[in-house]
Amino acid sequence: MTSIHRRAVHAALVAATALAFAGPARAQGYPDKPIHIVVPYAPGGPTDIVARLIGNKLSEQLGQPVIVDNKGGAGGNLGAEAASQAAPDGYTLLLVTTGHTINPSLYPKLGYDLVKDFAPVSQLISSPMVVAVTPSLPVINLAELIALAKAKPGELNFASAGNGSSTHLAPELFDMMAGIKMTHVPYKGSAPALGDVIGGHAQVAFDYMISAMQHVRSGKLKGLAVTSAARSPAAPELPTVAEAGVPGFEVIGWNGLMAPAGTPKPVIDKLNAAVKKALASPDIVAQVSGQGSSPHWSSADAFGSFVRAEVARWGKVVHASGAKIN
Repeated sequence: MTSIHRRAVHAALVAATALAFAGPARAQGYPDKPIHIVVPYAPGGPTDIVARLIGNKLSEQLGQPVIVDNKGGAGGNLGAEAASQAAPDGYTLLLVTTGHTINPSLYPKLGYDLVKDFAPVSQLISSPMVVAVTPSLPVINLAELIALAKAKPGELNFASAGNGSSTHLAPELFDMMAGIKMTHVPYKGSAPALGDVIGGHAQVAFDYMISAMQHVRSGKLKGLAVTSAARSPAAPELPTVAEAGVPGFEVIGWNGLMAPAGTPKPVIDKLNAAVKKALASPDIVAQVSGQGSSPHWSSADAFGSFVRAEVARWGKVVHASGAKIN
């Protein structure tokens, strides 16, 4: 072997060794600068609320600022696409929701693949929705809402956080199962959607308890039911949709953290451990539980399996409903 060849082989070995230890080395120093959580919805909605709660705790755990970046639009797809293109170094994370597992079946083409382009970190929160109406609507329970919708097909508007969001598809499923027809009015996030229901510009919303119950308790919205299989301890006075007139109806929302695919496993592991500690903190438990939601830590592998199962589950619902987004 010539000296040139020996130097080439040596250089290749050095490079391979450096690559082998690059992940652990990055994890040892991680994080050494601010971390950004991309929230693909408008500020003020349930996803944004969770991101800021968790972000503050992750900052305490990791010793670096955690910054929430709101990139709303296209049912959460614009922010997800932007996050998928970020460097896989653990400094850009995506807060995913139920809607992201619905979107592959709703949209003919996405600029990202939720399963292939992201590495799971952990689930964060699970939550039922509350069926809420504007206070001026002349109904006091879900049965009366169904009767009114049957008497005036298409005249009641339901507001959602955007086309393809879970707050869009849950009422579509409700319409199918209740035998009614309401008109969908999409917004760029839950906060503006709820605001227009409060103002009477739309009449109905299916939104998560963490964002909707504050308005129900203040009297700005009228709560009719929750979408879980059992009544929520946070609002035991509200019946479930199933017991209030639509047997078998159940929708539970959730959110979680993902990182761009290729993020080193030691970095994922460090983030997962920090999430676990954050979700176990008493103030997070109290704040989340008080709004009818539940902290829900999971291993990265378990969350990945869950996301794949949700994509399959919602695909069947979308197909049955006939819902599509152009």
